[in-house]
Amino acid sequence: MLKIDMHTHIIPKHMPNWTEKFGYGKFIHLVHNEDKTADMMQGGQFFRRIKENCWNEEMRIQEYAQFDTQVQVVCTIPVMFSYWAKTEDCLALSEFLNDHIAELVSKYPKNYIGLATIPMQDTEAAIQELERAKNIGLVGIQIGSNINDENLSEDKYFPIFEACERLGMAVMIHPWQMMGFDSMKKYWLPWLVGMPAETSRAACSMIFGGVLERLPNLRICFSHAGGSFLPTLGRIEHGFNCRPDLVAVDNPINPREYIGKFWVDSITHDIDALKYILNMQGSKRVCLGSDYPFPLGDLEIGKFIEDSDLSEETIEDIFCHSTLEWLNLKKEMFL
Repeated sequence: MLKIDMHTHIIPKHMPNWTEKFGYGKFIHLVHNEDKTADMMQGGQFFRRIKENCWNEEMRIQEYAQFDTQVQVVCTIPVMFSYWAKTEDCLALSEFLNDHIAELVSKYPKNYIGLATIPMQDTEAAIQELERAKNIGLVGIQIGSNINDENLSEDKYFPIFEACERLGMAVMIHPWQMMGFDSMKKYWLPWLVGMPAETSRAACSMIFGGVLERLPNLRICFSHAGGSFLPTLGRIEHGFNCRPDLVAVDNPINPREYIGKFWVDSITHDIDALKYILNMQGSKRVCLGSDYPFPLGDLEIGKFIEDSDLSEETIEDIFCHSTLEWLNLKKEMFL
């Protein structure tokens, strides 16, 4: 059975020190250590220590083989988005990251599929890089759940989504710059509470803002199983019904009508939660995802799904068919 992990992150081993290059900001650069780890530095401050599998493409393929997984969809680490930067600098950074992923896809066409990053803070530059990304072999983009704390329903982002639909580029939405970050740092709460809420924020914004209604052929995937959106849909729908004056101001369609019209990944760490999501979405709209190589991810690449009592047909949908449809790719490309 073909297994495609559609949610993984990668970073080039060697990058410029962007903060020195541009002369401002807290861009990420790497400081490599003797034990083959690297420190991600945010400007001059330590951000996170990462292992070699964050950049070593051969090591990644070997680690995936242990879980009978052949294909990885790769995208940058969200902290690299840099939407706060000057447009020309974020564009240069995006080009660098996208060229790295395109080279990887070209070198290992049966093992890697690429998603781009684009400078969402500038509509014209974002569409420019979106078009270039398609031309160099990338099949979609990864964007943040908010853009400098603005919702994805803002009018200025609509032309970008419109261009994605026109170009046939898939979109993965990943939480970042989590709401409440500074007030709940203890207990790792931004990652445990903020991330699911951020993904629900993105889903609600795109539904209530009418983005999914106006662009029915836009192929969106919300990461981390849709965050808290699907488990709290009852409350969201009730709010839509009881206070349409506040909720239904831009789109009169009940949010429940959009279930099954977008994709989510399988990162629930809990088979009962996954069954709930499958019951809502259907197996054609749930994709195998891991968040590899980070520790909060499903680093056994779907083992909890294989060990479950889900049918072989459902598992095969999750492991490959859903992702292939989301990305508009053929299974034969990877056999």
